[in-house]
This record gives sequence, structure tokens and C-alpha cells, in this order.
Amino acid sequence: MKTLERYIMRRTLYAFTLTIAAMTGVVWATQALRQLDLVTSKGQTIVQFIGITMLALPFLIMIVAPFALMLALILVLNALSGDSELIVIDASGGSRFLVLKPVLLFSFAVMLLIGSLSLYIAPGGLAQLRTEITRVRADLVANIVKPGKFISVEGGLTFHIRNRTGNGTLDGLLLHDTRDAETAFTYQADTGQIVEAADRTLLVMNNGTIQRRPKQEGDISIVRFQSYAFDLSNLIPEAGEPVFKASERTTANLFAPGKNDAYALKNSDKLTQELHERFSQPLYAIAFGLIVFAFLGKARTTRQGRGAAIVGAIACCVILRTSGFGVTAISGGPTALLGLLYAVPIAGSVLALISIFKEQRSQPRWLSNLQHTVQDRIEAIGNRLNNRQTGGAS
Repeated sequence: MKTLERYIMRRTLYAFTLTIAAMTGVVWATQALRQLDLVTSKGQTIVQFIGITMLALPFLIMIVAPFALMLALILVLNALSGDSELIVIDASGGSRFLVLKPVLLFSFAVMLLIGSLSLYIAPGGLAQLRTEITRVRADLVANIVKPGKFISVEGGLTFHIRNRTGNGTLDGLLLHDTRDAETAFTYQADTGQIVEAADRTLLVMNNGTIQRRPKQEGDISIVRFQSYAFDLSNLIPEAGEPVFKASERTTANLFAPGKNDAYALKNSDKLTQELHERFSQPLYAIAFGLIVFAFLGKARTTRQGRGAAIVGAIACCVILRTSGFGVTAISGGPTALLGLLYAVPIAGSVLALISIFKEQRSQPRWLSNLQHTVQDRIEAIGNRLNNRQTGGAS
């Protein structure tokens, strides 16, 4: 790789890394807010909340990577043009392909990144996210024990807690149990903790009392304790098997789902569409790279504003990706429409290549001489006018 190519690749990598980090962080924050109930109503800690929501990060990176590539190339090519580096390359006889080569190489690397995320990493993360969400929803403490409320777990058993701290400690615990035919038990404790021990789920209460009251006749007895374990194993609902959607299944499963897979039998069209989406999404990286280069890869003087070229590149990339999303929305039915998933990014790449090669063709010598002559005449007239104005002012 030549020095110029390494230079462009290095600058593009730096811009791409910063851009994708910023964009992914913003998108992750918006998506994480949708799962905020894991902390508020489901009783999970902040660490668990971050760990669960981070499972969707590969999928988010896959979505924003083409746009991060677009912005990185715009920044780099615009900087090369602003610093007159593209003009120097053009004036020294260098071809536009000297700049196009590193752009294509970097776009190809991003395409491989998106492909690996789309085919392998992102589905695994989404599947694990589905499993964790299912587990949280089956958690007794997350769904039943809520601060400030009297919750009836089952007939004759009522929970109440004053507060639940970030590490899972239950403050101000009250447990009233009337399931026994002869005696009612009331447990009060300053703190409590749910622990797993010997394949049992225990509520370990600290610094409290147990009140035993006969349901018929008799005196109430009170027992104080420093630590007491209440068995919750028979109250924990079994976490059902999660039902994985098309985007949460491995690529191998999309090719050959199980014969007894109810979701696959009912939604075979969605599985087929998801499979084609995973193979077509990486193509947008090449399309975006070519589109940006078609607009900004040409040497421009300072008098030729680059703003219109930047707006044009962004608009074309956004329109292309929006078209891809639109095709995804309508391709869920007939199988023939699935070819449009590939046609959209390929068409964008082809049109960009046509534009690049069309501009690369050299003009006839007579036309170049005419342009230089007209430009020289205009500059001469402008110099005369400036000289007259200077003389008149003096």
C-alpha cells in the first residue's frame, strides 16, 4: 500500500471510530431507555441493566455502521479538498483512482464488519437479550414484591416492603402467612435478601420478629431472631422457554429451522426475509463509499463550494437506505420481491460508478484550451477593473 493510501486509510479509520462510537452511544441510550423498567419495576441493579442492554450493541453497530462510514468519508474527503491535497494530486498527474482505492478498501473492511455482525454476532446478542428478559420477567421479587404495596403472592401469603435498594436488599419487610390451617404467622424484619442455596430460593430476613397467632383460641407468641430463612422455592414461577423471533435466530437456524418449531412453521416468510436481509445489508457499505466519493472525490478549487456536494452525498445515501427500509417493509409477502433487497444497494453502487467513470474521462484538448483561454480573459478583465478602482480611490 502506497504512502498516500495509508494516509487516507489512517484518517478514515480515526474518523470512523469516533463517528461510530458517538452514533452507537446515542442510539444505545435511546434503546436502553425502553428497558428502563428493568431497574424501576423489575428490581434489577444498574449493573444488570447495563449488562442486559449491552447485548443489543452489536445489532445497533450493524445499523449505524454505514452511516458512520458515510460521515467519516465526508470528513476525510472534504478535509483533503479543503487542504488542497486533492488538487495537488490532480495537478501532479495523479488519477482519482489513487484516492478511490483506499476508499474502496476501507468500505470493503466495513462491509466485512457489518457482514460478521449481521450473520453471526448480532443474532446471538439479541437471542441472549431475549433469554435475559424472559428470566427477569419470571423473577418473583421483580414482578411481585414491589415497594409500598401489599402484594398477595398466593392464597394466604402477603408481602410488603418499604424499599428495595440497588443491591437487591429489601428494607422494612413484612410477610403475613395464613396458609396453615391452625396458625397465622407474621414476619417482620429490618432487612431481607433473596439468596440461592442448595437449589433452593430463600428469603433471608435479618433482625426481626415472628408472631404466631392461633386461628381459633390462644395467646400470641413472639420470637425475635437475628437471621431467619423463609423458603420461597415453591413460589418461584418457572421461566418459560423464550420464543425467538426471526432477528434473534442464528443464520443456520434460518436456513433449516426445526420441524417442530411452531414460530418457524407459522412465520416462514419472516425467516426467509430475515435471511436475505442479513446478506444484503453489508452491500450498503460499498454503495455509501462510492456515492460519497462520486460527490467529494473530485479536486475542487476554493471558489467551488463543497457544501452542495456534501448535502448531495448525504441526501443520496439517506434516500438509498430509506429505499432499502421501504423494500424491507413490502418484501415480506411475495418471494419475488426479495430480490429488491439486493437490487437497491447494487443499483446505488452502479449509478455511483457510472458517475465516477464519466467524470474520469478526459476532455478533448480543444475544449480544455478553450476553457483556459476564457478563464484567462476573465481574470485579465478582473485585474483591470481592480487597478482602475485602486487608481480612482488614490
